[in-house]
Amino acid sequence: MSLSHSDLADRIGGAVLTPDEDGWDAELAPFNAIGVHRPALVVAVENADDVREAVRYAARHRLPVAVQATGHGVAATADGGMLISTRRMNAVAVDPVAHVARAEAGTRWHQVIEAAARHGLAPLNGSSPLVGVVGYTLGGGLGPLARRYGYAADRVTRIHVVTAEGEPRTATRHQNSDLFWALRGGKGNFGVVTAIEFGLVPVTTLYGGGLFFAADAARPVLDAWRHWTTDLPEELTSSLALLRLPDAPSVPEPLRGRLTVHIRIAFLGSSEHGEKLLAPLRAVAPTVLDTVREMPYTAVSEIHMDPVDPFSYHERSILLRALDEAAVQRLLEVAGPGTGCPAFMVELRHLGGAVGRPSPVPNAVGNRDAAFTLTTVSPPAGPSDPVKAVLSALEPWGTGRSYVNFLAGPDEAGDVRRLYEPETYERLTRIKQRYDPDNRFRFTHNIVPGCADSV
Repeated sequence: MSLSHSDLADRIGGAVLTPDEDGWDAELAPFNAIGVHRPALVVAVENADDVREAVRYAARHRLPVAVQATGHGVAATADGGMLISTRRMNAVAVDPVAHVARAEAGTRWHQVIEAAARHGLAPLNGSSPLVGVVGYTLGGGLGPLARRYGYAADRVTRIHVVTAEGEPRTATRHQNSDLFWALRGGKGNFGVVTAIEFGLVPVTTLYGGGLFFAADAARPVLDAWRHWTTDLPEELTSSLALLRLPDAPSVPEPLRGRLTVHIRIAFLGSSEHGEKLLAPLRAVAPTVLDTVREMPYTAVSEIHMDPVDPFSYHERSILLRALDEAAVQRLLEVAGPGTGCPAFMVELRHLGGAVGRPSPVPNAVGNRDAAFTLTTVSPPAGPSDPVKAVLSALEPWGTGRSYVNFLAGPDEAGDVRRLYEPETYERLTRIKQRYDPDNRFRFTHNIVPGCADSV
């Protein structure tokens, strides 16, 4: 460790690591191993004071800064500079009277789900309970309760953040309001969030799970689901995925090593009402697996059945304005049975409802006119990755934009303008210029300070 790094180590309670030290590889390891970070040093922070000292050190030495909590959403690898690892900052507090939770920078959703459930409450978490609360929420946050309650960012009430000069700030609707607006939707461009506070909702159970169909039923199931989504209550959030799961013991036997069609259901209503709503889908074809039931909210991860072990994957997305018969046909031509599509998953998420309306407190999460997200999760590949053709084929039905949280991989941090409406992007660049004029926080879906015409 150099003398200057030793000086930083003396100022913080956490550890400062360089590449030749024990623990380096473990601290760098992300959930998504598609990107390999190569920073000059890693700071394993334990509290907000550690974050402040680390950022001030980076500012003095003109080092760019990356932040990693869980490593699910790798967008740009940290080559050189400083990586701040926040995984040890994982305290959660719930105010059951105000229906508000406070989560530190490295908290994962399962911790909030469990803490809130003790009081009959639930957060607007993602499909995987292992995803970090902060990164997910800063990108919007589109989860199983989205059509009823909106984006996770819409429920945020307070953000504690250390900005580029090492200054701790509190951002709320009335305090640093421009920063508050930008953080909710602008990802990690404006500082290191040390804690976030957000509203909880009164949910204890739901009617949820998955309907799995064989590959030969893909066309009728997709058609049925498309029609079915046109007239649903907002209490029902669903998605459909073409899954190609490995032949592995961790995968349920009926799904191993074959293409299946997976409809995911999250309904905030009675089982009786839910069964009536699902009857048209269950009537389309026999299911190879049906896990839909009344469940405690603490079992919400069983709906999507996202992977729990780290692996390498590329995640891309576009937003669709519509899903008509021709779009279904085109999707099956490029990703359906017999196509040889290598994607682990090609997913459609139904939007609308609360995510189609403006946030009660305005934020940078836009594109609320979209009807569906289309997302691919695929093995790492080169520039000619065949999975790109799936999204290209559906572009005629697209809005021209993408959803930031469904973009992971070293080449997905480029054209940030496709993530925002023009006026939103321009405002974000102005706020970036104010809080990070040197673009210290650039290892993300980077918004360049003050350059609305730049990428």
